[in-house]
Amino acid sequence: MSNASKDIQSSGANPSYVIRELTEEEFKPLFEKHKNKAFENTHGYNSGGILSADELERMKELQERLGSPCRLHLGVFDDRGDFVGWSFGQQESATTFYMVNSAILPEHRRKGLYTCLLMRSLEILSAKGFQLIYSRHNVTNNAVIIPKLKAGFVISKIELDDRFGVLVHLHYYTNPHRRKIMYYRAGNLHPDEEIRQWFGI
Repeated sequence: MSNASKDIQSSGANPSYVIRELTEEEFKPLFEKHKNKAFENTHGYNSGGILSADELERMKELQERLGSPCRLHLGVFDDRGDFVGWSFGQQESATTFYMVNSAILPEHRRKGLYTCLLMRSLEILSAKGFQLIYSRHNVTNNAVIIPKLKAGFVISKIELDDRFGVLVHLHYYTNPHRRKIMYYRAGNLHPDEEIRQWFGI
C-alpha cells in the first residue's frame, strides 16, 4: 500500500483509524468488495445491464482519449487494517475535480470518520491547485449533505438523472473569494464593501 497516510482524529470511542492514499490498482478491488454493503438501499441501475457491448466499448474508448487526468483514491482503515471507508474522484478540467463516491461502512458510522475523510480530500485537492471541487448526491442524503455544507460546500443545482433520480450538486471553491461570491449569489450573504467592489455596485 501507499505510504501516504494520515491518522484520523475521530469523535468515536476508537480513534485508531487511518486514511491512506491508494493507487487505483490498490483501491479498485477493495471498493468492489465493499460498495454494495455501503449502498445497499440505493436504487441506481447497473449500466452494464442496459447498455450494449458496443456502447460500453465506445465509452471505454472515449475515456481513454481523455489521457491521464488526476485521480484521488483514499481508503479508511481500522486498527486491524480492515478497509472500512473510502473516497475517490477524478479531474474533469484544468480547474475542476469531481468527487465521484465516498462512504463509510455502516458499523463504522457516527464516529466523525466521514468528516475527517472529507477534510483530508479537500486538503489534498486544494494543495494540487483545483479551483472547484464538486459532488452529486441524492437530495435526501442528509448524512453526507450536512457535513459538506458545514465544510463550506454550497448547493449549486438540482439534477434529474436517469440512473440515480433527483440529485443535488454541491460545489466547494478553494479560493475563499469565489466561495464568498457563491454565498452572495445564493442569497446567504448581503453585499459588503468587498463584494460591492468586485461587482461595481
